[in-house]
Amino acid sequence: MSANYKNWVPNVMITAFTAGTAILGAGTAALMCTDLNTDLKKALVGTAGAGTLICGAMTAWSVYAHGKFSYDGKRQLSKDIVEGTAEYFTLPEGGIGLDVGCGSGALTIACAKRNPQGRMVGIDRWGKEYASFSKHLCEENSDAEGVQNTEFHQGDACKLDYPDEYFDAVTSNYVYHNISGVNKQELLRETLRVLKKGGTFAIHDIMTKARYGNMQQFISELYDEGYDKVTLIDTTNGMFMTKAEAVLLGLSGSSLLVGRK
Repeated sequence: MSANYKNWVPNVMITAFTAGTAILGAGTAALMCTDLNTDLKKALVGTAGAGTLICGAMTAWSVYAHGKFSYDGKRQLSKDIVEGTAEYFTLPEGGIGLDVGCGSGALTIACAKRNPQGRMVGIDRWGKEYASFSKHLCEENSDAEGVQNTEFHQGDACKLDYPDEYFDAVTSNYVYHNISGVNKQELLRETLRVLKKGGTFAIHDIMTKARYGNMQQFISELYDEGYDKVTLIDTTNGMFMTKAEAVLLGLSGSSLLVGRK
């Protein structure tokens, strides 16, 4: 049995876009054969044709992205990102780490593998948006990898069900940008709230100014509060992906926030 970390671009998305392209294309062809008056026909054909092109472009993009992210494919971008983030995650002897938004358990398990001297907790809401991800899947993947120092729980990144300074290290990968209506720096604060003094953090996300605000000011605030070695690392400069890949995959602004509390 091998681990199944799923794909960030699910097969159902490709199927839906492919079906949409076929339906719209057929509709466009049918409209072109009707006896409607010229102006109405032009308008309907133009609208349906534009929809076909857009849906076709989305089909092509989803196939391209699926291939990039696949754990079984040639590029294995998801794996590179997960393992690259885990390299910045360290637990002390007997320490406990937290992965916020663990999804299929990939980062939780990668961190657990690198830190057999401690244990990892992965939390996620496992909502309908990512129906293929679940606590059961995480546990199956952990078993498949032969990793015993993990546990998985339902949780909310906006309000973590843990007391202040509970974990020795915290991490997260591409989670907070998906949470709408919440200040992203406040989400970071909530994650750092449960980190022990002296603990480390490695949080990877699309940290553009539009999403996260002024991150340099945020880092300065952390330094003023006593945090140490806080750095924002651009991961689109070849570290995890190229600039071109980031643009094509909608990941521009991807950065890794690391430091010590």
